[in-house]
Amino acid sequence: MGTLYKRAKGSRNWIMAVIVDGRQVCKSTHTSNKRLAERLLSRWETEVFEGRFHLPQSVPPVFAEWADEFLARVSHPNTRKRYGSSVGKLKSQFTRARLSDISAARIDEFKEARLAEGVEPATINHDLRVLRRMMRLAERKRLISRNPFIEVDFLKQRYVRTPHIVTFEEEEKILAVAPPLIRALVVLILETGMRSHREALALTWEAIDFANDSIRVRESKTRAGIRNIPLSARCKAELLRWREMFGPEFSPFVFPKVRTPTQPLKDVRHSWEKTLKEAGVPRFVLYNLRHSYASRLSAAGVSDLFVAQMIGHSSPSILQTYAKAIDEYRRDAVRKLEEMRAAHALWRTAPPTGH
Repeated sequence: MGTLYKRAKGSRNWIMAVIVDGRQVCKSTHTSNKRLAERLLSRWETEVFEGRFHLPQSVPPVFAEWADEFLARVSHPNTRKRYGSSVGKLKSQFTRARLSDISAARIDEFKEARLAEGVEPATINHDLRVLRRMMRLAERKRLISRNPFIEVDFLKQRYVRTPHIVTFEEEEKILAVAPPLIRALVVLILETGMRSHREALALTWEAIDFANDSIRVRESKTRAGIRNIPLSARCKAELLRWREMFGPEFSPFVFPKVRTPTQPLKDVRHSWEKTLKEAGVPRFVLYNLRHSYASRLSAAGVSDLFVAQMIGHSSPSILQTYAKAIDEYRRDAVRKLEEMRAAHALWRTAPPTGH
């Protein structure tokens, strides 16, 4: 199946050739010893026979071309948009390089260049994950012989702050001072676990089935996010109250822009921070209400798998993000129980009051 030969008279090293996927592949044995060359050829023939030798293209595509093809393969528009940002940065770094030129050393140069620009390690790691997926696919399609990420380390990220889990007392304070829009939004997220921007703010009246007490999420971050959410009595009452002010006659969106009702609100950060300040509650992002919903379900004994389904995740592994917060939420509940028990014990041991 394989052959040995020398390129021309006077050549020292033996060249070995084998047929792989219908075409001849040649490479040097780097030895002038014919017996050793025969052993190397035999080993290579065995690799080809066992399918362990993956032949890359002789001229791999330019990185930029492959990047565009890779993005076109991403089916979900939100994921494609997210990957697109990273691909843009990668294309600027590897402008004219071919896939075979992307080495571990060049990837390290990319990391150093991004760090020098003041980019956070977490953002760079996201770009690296996209690149790793691109190179993994290229290896699988035999565009390259080996994925360079075998030798690449991700950057160490800064400590990620634990999500703030809203207590029932904080919730009461917030709702007591919240304007109608913020109040409706807070109750909606706390009762459904919807993503604050992509799902809650983009919600339409058409997606709410008041007759059957459910909300249909038609567009989300992931496919698992497309789901039906049960509508609690409390959430239903709040949405009906809000509908009296800004119903479908005003806008198809539940939370529209007042000046342009045909568009949903994109951000409520200013109103949200003002509400927290008036309520005397520590500042936290609106998205944490979604974490609070997941934590409350978990604290109530709902299985992680079902919680994941409720919040629109395909796997319960995402709940590890909230694990510490959930534990703290449970500890707080136990602490309150212990305080109540201690107060009850103190009351029982206290001497009776004379009359």
